[in-house]
Amino acid sequence: MIERRYLAPLPPGDGEEARTARRLHRLQVLQRLDVPILLLIGGATGTGKSTLAVEAAHRLGITRVTSTDSIRETMRALFSPAVLPSVHFSSFDAGLALTHAGGDAFRDAQLLGFLDQTRHVLVGVEAAIDRALAERWSMVLEGIHLVPGMIRTEREDALVVHCVLSITDEGAHRTHFWVRDTATAGLRPLQRYLDGIREIRLVQDAIFDRACRHDVPVVENHSLDQAIGEILDLVLTRAESLVRV
Repeated sequence: MIERRYLAPLPPGDGEEARTARRLHRLQVLQRLDVPILLLIGGATGTGKSTLAVEAAHRLGITRVTSTDSIRETMRALFSPAVLPSVHFSSFDAGLALTHAGGDAFRDAQLLGFLDQTRHVLVGVEAAIDRALAERWSMVLEGIHLVPGMIRTEREDALVVHCVLSITDEGAHRTHFWVRDTATAGLRPLQRYLDGIREIRLVQDAIFDRACRHDVPVVENHSLDQAIGEILDLVLTRAESLVRV
């Protein structure tokens, strides 16, 4: 069993209104930084990455929001399954590009397929980041492929914050898919995600393990307000550390 570690909660009695007021005050620090902001939000399928990325961008005044999955779709159009088989599968069934084995071999194949897909997608992700920073654009990038230890975050020309979203409770994770299905009017195949919940959570555990090993903060997504608050605090704390330096 993986030991789960999360951001320490704020002290009791510290109300949301007070925290919001402090964040508004701390946002002034961002205006003193003459560098673009790069916010990377990783996490497994169905953890709320897209919603939180849009909300974080809005609150930080960032106009560019993109996803690693859109980059994967571009790569699918450019490369045939014979050349890059793993990018032609969803992240949680990319193991099908490698094998149809069962048991432990199936579990290993799922993770190997996901990591293989991630390595390919990150080539495009790095290019997108380089372009944005060359133009001095701030950007929020979200996606399952932003795996700790695989994406480069040490950059002298930007304020970079990397975090990973997680939903520990499987029932709550399933609920996210129902909510998303309602919000998108069934745009994504609900049953396919529910049927793949074992593989999705297998990938989540692997991402969580890497986050712990590489000291990347994990934000447990209990609610929009709580999660966005923790993400903003990460950005603002990083900004304040740069100003002090």
